[in-house]
Amino acid sequence: MSNVNRVWRLRKRPVGELTNDVLSFEEEPIPTINDGQLLVRLNYLSLDPTNRIWMSDMDQYMPPVELNAPMRGLICGTVTESKHEGFAAGDIVSGLGVWADYQIGDPAMLNKLGDTGPLPVVDAFGTFALVGPTAYFGLLDIGKPQEGETVVVSGAAGAVGSIVGQIAKIKGCRAVGIAGSEEKCTWITKDLGFDAAINYKTEDVAEALKKNCPNGIDVYFDNVGGNILDACLKQMNLRGRIPTCGLISGYNETEPVPGPYNYAMMLMQRLRIEGFIVTDFAPRFPEAAAELGKWMAEGKIKVRQDVYDGLENALEHLKKLFTGENKGKLIIRVEDTK
Repeated sequence: MSNVNRVWRLRKRPVGELTNDVLSFEEEPIPTINDGQLLVRLNYLSLDPTNRIWMSDMDQYMPPVELNAPMRGLICGTVTESKHEGFAAGDIVSGLGVWADYQIGDPAMLNKLGDTGPLPVVDAFGTFALVGPTAYFGLLDIGKPQEGETVVVSGAAGAVGSIVGQIAKIKGCRAVGIAGSEEKCTWITKDLGFDAAINYKTEDVAEALKKNCPNGIDVYFDNVGGNILDACLKQMNLRGRIPTCGLISGYNETEPVPGPYNYAMMLMQRLRIEGFIVTDFAPRFPEAAAELGKWMAEGKIKVRQDVYDGLENALEHLKKLFTGENKGKLIIRVEDTK
């Protein structure tokens, strides 16, 4: 093994759209570990909208990445050396790490992935590490869908949204997805079983919601905020619920984003809007993994991983999350597990 370690470091706070000078790609020595630590070789790197939040110095749910520090990310890797009694060389782990080939793993932030059975490690990581629990707890614990209700989800062809709609169908609901292309709309209706899809780039969302949600909206799973949130607010039923998972439509804005113009509907319809961060549910992740795994085995949930090769390409592919180019869970493959 050479002593070269490739690392992405945060060099400036992004303003507006992500630019190539926000991060730098460096070659450094592989770090050495001390007692209680482990050295992890990166196999897969998850690219997520929250990466953009971590780069900024906005108020957020955890400290932002410090300037000149390695970029934070959700990782899956192989332990190559361990000085911690809970881990051994060869263990496959996932959790919070950094954008680097080799890194000192924080045992408090990593879990063993365990036996994934017939499911490839990359699929298990892409589904169970973050995306699946986000959809599962956000919809079921906060949205609380009841049989016969209408569930609308934005970002419906994305990693989280696509699973939300399928869980809604499992629970006996009408699922309506909002996505950004005809191909994505066809995928979620024909392959995933959504009852209807709305292309927000070519349709008037408010009018399309009236057509596709004739009985109103009981649960709106919000991944985007902005104009789509406003359109859904006008269609919400009495005591509707809005789990707020993300606000990606505003992450690249350089000026303060206006609040919902239809805010009054919160009062008139006695709505419950609740933001959540999936790590709040970390102690219950095994519950989500068990249920999602069962539904996948039964063919009730299908997932799609959007996998690209090369750590050096991470920044370019991260930009796809903000243009809608990705299809499913966006992952960088650095080195497949053995």
